[in-house]
Amino acid sequence: MSSPHEAVRVAIAGAASLRGKELKQWIEESNFPAAEIRLLDEEVVAGTLTEAGGEPAVIETVSEDSFERVRFAFFTGSAGFSARHAMEARRSGAVVIDLSAGLGAEPSARPWIPALDSVLPPPAGKATAGESQSLFMVPSTPATIAISISAALAPLGLDHLAFTFFQPVSERGQGAIEELEIQVVKLLSFQPISQTIFDTQVGFNMLSRYGPESSERLADVRARIAAEVRSYLAGRAPMPAIALVQAPVFHAHAFTAYAAFKTPPELEDLVSRLQCAGLKITKADDDPPTNISVAGEGRPILGQPERDPGIENGVWLWGAADNLRVPATTAVAIAEKLLAS
Repeated sequence: MSSPHEAVRVAIAGAASLRGKELKQWIEESNFPAAEIRLLDEEVVAGTLTEAGGEPAVIETVSEDSFERVRFAFFTGSAGFSARHAMEARRSGAVVIDLSAGLGAEPSARPWIPALDSVLPPPAGKATAGESQSLFMVPSTPATIAISISAALAPLGLDHLAFTFFQPVSERGQGAIEELEIQVVKLLSFQPISQTIFDTQVGFNMLSRYGPESSERLADVRARIAAEVRSYLAGRAPMPAIALVQAPVFHAHAFTAYAAFKTPPELEDLVSRLQCAGLKITKADDDPPTNISVAGEGRPILGQPERDPGIENGVWLWGAADNLRVPATTAVAIAEKLLAS
């Protein structure tokens, strides 16, 4: 049995991405026993000087020996980058933990939210008999929220559940952050705006879809979230309805959820079950969570549940979650669980 404090080598593949930077920071802040952190990424950012563990470090391209003696390889870059290099990591003996959503189609991929284990264990892995599980998926932040709330409320006679997620531009990387910033400045100066990433105006705007020349469709992102939720719940809790709106904010998913029950639930019981599912609930006299207040928080945060004023069995939830820190926390928790097993 491995000691949970055994020092191990880790690799962050996609280290220059927003997810990669956040994961590196959390590994260092959480005192995860990393003897060495190898930083890997696409050739275009290779040679970038950064730091790891307080020491100077250079981001490198993936080579034949990049994953040599690596215990955990965290993939945080583009989906395509993960698809190209994850098998190299697994052949080298590393456990791959994917935050990029690029490996979800792999038959042996197993999604896992350790904070939810006491309420809803992860679905069974699909590794071949005799083969150890070496590929784990970190669900997206909206999927983590939807899975956790559905699992928490199911024992209370949950009839149906619906979410609207307000997506930050950082989900599409640093370029999207810069595009929103530039759009806001130019719109205030009545100048033409750049639309390279979204192919439409995102500044001061709410979007149900992107422009036709956008490389990604918001409907596809929504479908991926729903697929993640359905796969994890696996019929063990009600499948929620999910809507996705692009919001003109830089970081953090804000969301609203409507839950309908067969009979009116006790709100205190509802709060207790949400907390057991790994969610943080603000106190009654605290301000509700916002995109700003959840920065750096490793768990989704919910305000106090409120009954619908016109429907006796209906309850509304409002919350927010750091879209970079939540998956980073989940990824490190997976590695810690594996070290302790």
